Amino acid sequence: MPFTDQDIEEEEAHFASVVAAFRNYTAHSISANNKRRKDFFRLPKGDQDILERIGYKARLRSVDNAIMVNSKFLDAIVANTEIFSQQPETANHGRTYVQSESSPSPSHFHDHDGDGHPHSHSHNHGGGHTHGHDSSDHGTSEGDMDKVRSTLKQIVRDWSEEGKGEREACYTPMIDALIKCFPSISPDERDTIRVLVPGAGLGRLAYDIAKLGFTCQGNEFSLFMLLTSSFILNRTESLNQHVLHPYIHSFSNVPEASALLREITIPDVLPSDLPAGANFSMVAGDFEDIYGSPNEDNEHIGQWDAIMTCFFIDTAKNIVNYLRTFHRILPPGGVWINLGPLLWHWENSGTDPSIELDLEQVKALAEEIGFEIRDEKTIDTTYTNNIQSMLGYTYHSAMWTAVKK
Repeated sequence: MPFTDQDIEEEEAHFASVVAAFRNYTAHSISANNKRRKDFFRLPKGDQDILERIGYKARLRSVDNAIMVNSKFLDAIVANTEIFSQQPETANHGRTYVQSESSPSPSHFHDHDGDGHPHSHSHNHGGGHTHGHDSSDHGTSEGDMDKVRSTLKQIVRDWSEEGKGEREACYTPMIDALIKCFPSISPDERDTIRVLVPGAGLGRLAYDIAKLGFTCQGNEFSLFMLLTSSFILNRTESLNQHVLHPYIHSFSNVPEASALLREITIPDVLPSDLPAGANFSMVAGDFEDIYGSPNEDNEHIGQWDAIMTCFFIDTAKNIVNYLRTFHRILPPGGVWINLGPLLWHWENSGTDPSIELDLEQVKALAEEIGFEIRDEKTIDTTYTNNIQSMLGYTYHSAMWTAVKK
């Protein structure tokens, strides 16, 4: 369906607001740190002297410095955004921002939050989706600024050595299950197997699948994720090229200064280091809009051999549509491999519709749609966890392989 003028205007306004959120990070974060300074100077002089002796004032200076390091990185992400400012002709054709087919210098592009719509695939502990439209003094809503801070932690999860533990807990069992589903396919023949990763986030799971030789496409809707993944995948030239301080924004549950201030370097692998003949792409746009059309002219019907969903299905407003789309674009015998919790992102969201099922209902729905669920297990996982924090959340994530009947 072609975009209307109103659709284009809304998308452009949303795009501008997301770019502004990255650019306003410095002013917003320095302001928050200055609030701590004001609180410090409101204390009696004797209390100030004690706190200065134990390092509190010096910590505030260190956080200022770390903010500037983050700012340099975030400004680089939005320094070149032309690929996202070009509108596709229709809503059901996403933009491809990463494309690698035996290319010596692949361009990887993905769109997951598009953020013409407010839903994000990040998992915020203690609640579902973030709904913040209150403007800060710098013209960016607190909700959007929280997404920028969350993006920094997502980068740790997907593209740093520190995030390896989370990736091994989530991505490794999914990839093992994928390989198990195609036992007769040799590594040299894996390019004949087409794998789709909806809600691909910053692209690491899709990248790892492509690196094993599968033809893999990631799909993302969040502009926060898309801009960042495009930067990492397309404009990174060396290992550990970028430095960031993802944990400086909250002083709670910090055991020592090094846990708060430590730097993370990315990437731990070079995105261009794909084998010859690798077929890897990232597509920006709404999953249901791009892949979910019931019309016969939907080019995706029956064309994907496997779908990999990691911390994704609970982003649905209507889970029935998600599962119906999975079923429609797989051939008979095609597989859907899932891992994640059920933190329904639209629960208690006000005007947005939301259908929230329990785990048994989700599995029953899958059977109703036409899947046979196999190899069920529960895997304890974290999500953008700070491994040095005094607080951590663990998800008892459900994993299964479902086969289209």
